[in-house]
Amino acid sequence: MRWRPGDAIVRRDVWHGRPSVAWGGYVLEDADEQIVLYMPEGAPLAFTEDFFGAPHPWSGRDRWFGHGVVQLHRPGSMNSVWVFWAGPGRELAAWYVNLEEPWRRSPLGFDTQDLELDLVIEPDGAWSFKDDEQLEPWIARGRWTPAEVAAIRAEGARLGAELDAGRRWWSEEWATWEPDPAWAPPVLPEGWDAI
Repeated sequence: MRWRPGDAIVRRDVWHGRPSVAWGGYVLEDADEQIVLYMPEGAPLAFTEDFFGAPHPWSGRDRWFGHGVVQLHRPGSMNSVWVFWAGPGRELAAWYVNLEEPWRRSPLGFDTQDLELDLVIEPDGAWSFKDDEQLEPWIARGRWTPAEVAAIRAEGARLGAELDAGRRWWSEEWATWEPDPAWAPPVLPEGWDAI
């Protein structure tokens, strides 16, 4: 099933059939080439109680703060590119390459699983890794094996090499995209935490 522009959806992180995080948002595009979601300011966030034996790092938040965020995903890829804005003029703050499992369609929207490692690209093109130091502790907690962590780092290195070569798969026109002012924050449906 394809979603239409403006449809309200839920994007979830799902680990071995168990949702742990849910975000409410809207579909901007759902095509073979890319899927684009928008989480507006005030978009609802929800978490299950147990995130690998501890609360989720964002537990306690129930809404997205600041400017909304656009998420661009190529179906089948292990990342999405998030567009962050800052300040009263809504200037581009960063492109944020979030490593994650390829998105899967669900009756509510899209499911994935965050892979912890990220690449942050400044407006001038300089980039850096974020959260690499958090990968090793997940091995001890049973989230990933050493081989899985190595594969995550290899994917990060591949993406970094693409950036170093000046290749970006997404359109930079998203930096100036403006949301529909009529879009209020969506509501998470009952049962968001059920598969």
